[in-house]
Amino acid sequence: MSDPATSASADPSDGSVYDLLVVGGGINGAGIARDAAGRGLSVLLVEKEDLASHTSSASTKLIHGGLRYLEYGEFRLVREALIERERLLGMAPHIIWPLSFVLPQVNSPRPAWLVRLGLFLYDHLGGRKILPATRTIARLDKDLKGNGLKSGAMKAFVYSDCWVEDSRLVALNAMDAAARGAQVRTRTRLVSAERAGGEWTATIADENGSREVRARILVNAAGPWVADVIGRVPDARSDRGVRLIKGSHIVLPRLYEGDHAFLLQNPDKRVVFAIPYQGEYTLVGTTDEAWDEAPGAAAISPEETRYLLETVGRYFTKPVGEGDLVWSYAGIRPLYDDRASSASAVTRDYVLDLDAEDGAAPMLNIFGGKITTYRKLAEHALEKLAPFTPSATGAWTSGAVLPGGDIPDADFERFVAKLITTHPAMPAKYLRRLARAYGTRTSFILGRATDPAGLGRHFGGDLFQAEVDYLAASEWARSGRDVLFRRSKLGLHLGADVEAALDAYLAGRASR
Repeated sequence: MSDPATSASADPSDGSVYDLLVVGGGINGAGIARDAAGRGLSVLLVEKEDLASHTSSASTKLIHGGLRYLEYGEFRLVREALIERERLLGMAPHIIWPLSFVLPQVNSPRPAWLVRLGLFLYDHLGGRKILPATRTIARLDKDLKGNGLKSGAMKAFVYSDCWVEDSRLVALNAMDAAARGAQVRTRTRLVSAERAGGEWTATIADENGSREVRARILVNAAGPWVADVIGRVPDARSDRGVRLIKGSHIVLPRLYEGDHAFLLQNPDKRVVFAIPYQGEYTLVGTTDEAWDEAPGAAAISPEETRYLLETVGRYFTKPVGEGDLVWSYAGIRPLYDDRASSASAVTRDYVLDLDAEDGAAPMLNIFGGKITTYRKLAEHALEKLAPFTPSATGAWTSGAVLPGGDIPDADFERFVAKLITTHPAMPAKYLRRLARAYGTRTSFILGRATDPAGLGRHFGGDLFQAEVDYLAASEWARSGRDVLFRRSKLGLHLGADVEAALDAYLAGRASR
């Protein structure tokens, strides 16, 4: 695999006709670009901001089947997601790892037998092989997993899913796409696209101006902007709709001890996760609120904050209020509009809408989808486009590791132990963080450095120039926010002065 991703400097206006022009640098766009490039197709991906700027970095950060979707009869989706959960765990063991969830059965709107039935289905729908089966705790107040909860002889269930560094998953897919020949252009927007002579002519624009590109197929993976992209195509034909749902999260000082998460049931039948986060925090979310405004930057509302804090107060002994909030974030989910009566009931499944009537140049619009099913969505997208891509080779991504994921036997702890042994003068905590973010590509950052002094400029905390240079060269990082909140979550530990210093450094680096 080449390093760095050389597509960052490529010129997409050289007269080439791409097989695919992919619009959108979230998880679906990056996944489709990777799959297509690996089949031998020429691909240009354009993203108007940074990779994972919106929805794909604002998730609950889980690779999961979606236990609550069983209530809505989404058996196909849950089965596919459960199968994908174990596939992805093997593909990227550095950024995806198992996580146990405790589901307290106290004042529950669902009877215990119904919850247990749902968990039985959850255990068996997807052919589980790696993660442990569900178990029951008869008295949570007598178990270590009840630490931090309000007293009560409550029953509980423990099941397993996986954690994922969501925005890093996007970056790794884009990197692999680039390594396989795709061109990835961030900060580049689609201005217009029209069919001409059986292909597409599109105008794209970045900070240096606009240019025309040509492609045989247009893939609209713009997420919340999927309808906006359709509107930029004069003769686009699609009767599908998108339902925008806002999901918000809060980050609090750690609420309890232990590396397990909680799935908390509320009286209104909605559920909220409480998850260990960045060592010293707890991530709490999500909400489901209809979003009737234009897609774009979103923020948590006071009502959502109160709802999440009330949920925390209902379950945990540690008193928390708005003054305890460390951080909050919100994202707009572009769900397929199935006309469901409530935001929580809207399907999380995906729909691939192909517009290619009467021999017109194909346009594939992506509606909905979950991070967990992105790989399968991409595979299905390429299957749907197969009549228009006769030169493409077959499906290949199942089990194909992502950059940094080629850890021997997927044994992350053994990999970290070896890293610590071979770099005795580097802080063990620092090496573990790098390993969690970059896996086997940690060596690209450490280089020949034997101690922190060899890593270049120190920006703060354990962030050094070597890592920033790597992110700029290999992962399209162009701003302090790219580095601190999307390629990492170091922004939770470092201040605005570090973000400003990174902005200046990266701007200077780009101008050289």
